[in-house]
Amino acid sequence: MTQKPKTVREEIRQTRPFGSPAEEAILTLYRTTDAVQRDFARIIEPEGISAQQYNVLRILRGAGAEGLPTLDIADRMVERTPGITRLLDKLEAKQLVRRKRCPKDRRQVLCYITEAGLKLLAQLDRPLSEAGVRCMNALTNQQMRQMIDLLNQVRAALG
Repeated sequence: MTQKPKTVREEIRQTRPFGSPAEEAILTLYRTTDAVQRDFARIIEPEGISAQQYNVLRILRGAGAEGLPTLDIADRMVERTPGITRLLDKLEAKQLVRRKRCPKDRRQVLCYITEAGLKLLAQLDRPLSEAGVRCMNALTNQQMRQMIDLLNQVRAALG
């Protein structure tokens, strides 16, 4: 027999009711996001990169041999960051990405993933996939689809 999961109110030991269902939903979303991020960080960070750096590497792997301009990477980030140049500096120092000026537009810098970056991602693919399955294990496929639809609606309402 499975135990009923704790509510956020129980987890944070809040004695008064939330001010509104919206407040409870937002805090539940934050608390859940934090738990998922910590679980993934446990896998990623021992490899010497942050979750945001991992995201950059995945974006560049998807871009293929054409690479991507710096601002395109920033636009595609799951978690937006104003410090994309700093992220790329750190990844370049670790020889996981390389950059070069665009020959057609010298104002643009193109970014590429290196072989070392591809190798690191290949190493992380399976453990992260397994972590994703494990963290969503409590939901059916239909519930996951419903959750995705609801979260898409929330983001759409925010513009």
